[in-house]
Amino acid sequence: QEQLVESGGGSVQAGGSLRLSCVASGYDYSIFCIGWFRQAPGKEREGVASICSDSITSYADSVKGRFTISQDSAKSTVYLQMDSLKPEDTAMYYCARKQGLLAEGVLRTAAMYAHWGQGTQVTVSS
Repeated sequence: QEQLVESGGGSVQAGGSLRLSCVASGYDYSIFCIGWFRQAPGKEREGVASICSDSITSYADSVKGRFTISQDSAKSTVYLQMDSLKPEDTAMYYCARKQGLLAEGVLRTAAMYAHWGQGTQVTVSS
């Protein structure tokens, strides 16, 4: 059974950095997309960044230039490096995975992803 496990969340001050990890297991396909999403209390889930096995990436405007998504295929792991964190980045962060590729316009659309992790909390204080 496919499983995704996130880690790396925590509490930091504004301007700090965190690196989130998403480890995938139990899958048997090599063409996929993985997205990082976040949800703050009372807000809708937002697509933050995504990457596909063809190395195409997509970022939300709110994180461009501050967050970097990357993948280590040998470790079945996708990372989200988050720099210059702001209080508005505070949320539960989830990774999600989809078999196959996605059109660039829907890379950060939550409904396109079938498998989800349990999330890791990121809290940024001012």
